[in-house]
Amino acid sequence: MSSSSGFTTCLWFDGNAEAAADYYLSVFKDGKIGRIARYTEAGPGPAGEVMVVEFEINGQKFIGLNGGPQFPFTEAISFQIHCADEAESDYYYDELTKDGGQESACGWVKDRFGVSWQVIPPGAIDLIADPDPGRASRATAAMMKMKKLDVAEMRRAADAG
Repeated sequence: MSSSSGFTTCLWFDGNAEAAADYYLSVFKDGKIGRIARYTEAGPGPAGEVMVVEFEINGQKFIGLNGGPQFPFTEAISFQIHCADEAESDYYYDELTKDGGQESACGWVKDRFGVSWQVIPPGAIDLIADPDPGRASRATAAMMKMKKLDVAEMRRAADAG
């Protein structure tokens, strides 16, 4: 048995789920806010505060839950953005790292809310998955030295053998 409506990713925030949803809609232009549920007198949060906010970006459904500080985000879960061209790759990399976001390694970034993203320019996966093990190894070795992925440099490294 399978769900006919796909999956919804629930992201646990520490009181800023609505701000995060608004932020993601500013970064990803194809998005919308759905229902917002607020805590009632039944708790556990303060009555009237946002409990959950539904939102959708690039066709993916999310719930932002204001659950508290118990479960911070880690890099164990990340979202991949497969970019159509270098300009799109630059846009997402720059947008997700500004205003408190952080660069990491190999195209990974953390946005200002601590959510991890992999910004993947076109051709990067092809290079590290090249059927020639030597080319794949050289491209991967080059990638491992990068923060933002530079496909041209990965290609030069792959071709250097």
